[in-house]
Amino acid sequence: MPLLTIHTNQVLTDENRLALLNHVSSAVADLLGKPEDYVMVSVQDKQALIFAGSEAPCALLALKSLALAEEKTADYSAALCTIINQQLDIPADRIYIEFGNPARHMWGWNNRTF
Repeated sequence: MPLLTIHTNQVLTDENRLALLNHVSSAVADLLGKPEDYVMVSVQDKQALIFAGSEAPCALLALKSLALAEEKTADYSAALCTIINQQLDIPADRIYIEFGNPARHMWGWNNRTF
């Protein structure tokens, strides 16, 4: 049930947004070793974001997944920053990522919890 949420102050075209969604969905599945059938990605562009006192391009990501390997968050950070840099031209030092590992009973799907 991985969920990646991307907030950025960049303005994306419909074509760029769809390309980003597709690329990131596949990448998250590969990165976490989970089926893409369970991956959800949300992209929120045109957000009112300021980072380090600057309105320069920036992004805030949140990656949540059951059994998220805490010892691999540095690897996840490197991979996600690289993807966002390549796809949105946002430098890695202007990206924050929050990692979450919810308890199974705190994540619902298909009329039940995990």
